[in-house]
Amino acid sequence: MSYRNQWPTNRLLSTAARLVEHAWNESLASLGITHAGVMALDVLQAEGSMTQAQLAHKVRVQAQTMGKTLHRLEVHGHITRSKNVRDRRSHVVSISPEGEQVLATASKLENDLLGEGTLVDENLRRSLAEIISTLGGARWKLEVSDDGVVRQDSDDPVTAKQ
Repeated sequence: MSYRNQWPTNRLLSTAARLVEHAWNESLASLGITHAGVMALDVLQAEGSMTQAQLAHKVRVQAQTMGKTLHRLEVHGHITRSKNVRDRRSHVVSISPEGEQVLATASKLENDLLGEGTLVDENLRRSLAEIISTLGGARWKLEVSDDGVVRQDSDDPVTAKQ
């Protein structure tokens, strides 16, 4: 019997999540993007231009962390930053046409990552959505519907990627 068969579910879930993210980041490296970059581009595509601080809040990271992600995205031409006309101390971040294209390619890579089967299981999806709603709800006021849409405060869609 393998020692992994004795692991608690939370350890299995955490390990699986890290392995999926590492594998996805390896696939994304050829595009000059990371998992964090995909999340940022996804929000920009869905919600439009916004400040770095707003984007960091939507993605649930610190503004400084988002700054590093945005720097990499800008170097590769996936975003543009322009002075905020309402507040000259900040910049408005927008997804570029190149960013739209790389996001579409990244989505395909994400869907192809494990192929058919494991990640298509609807019971698993519902269980993961419940974990996100329970733990994310307490921490970030998140709720995930049965169809995988993540919402903040029950009415603000954060992401709808499946």
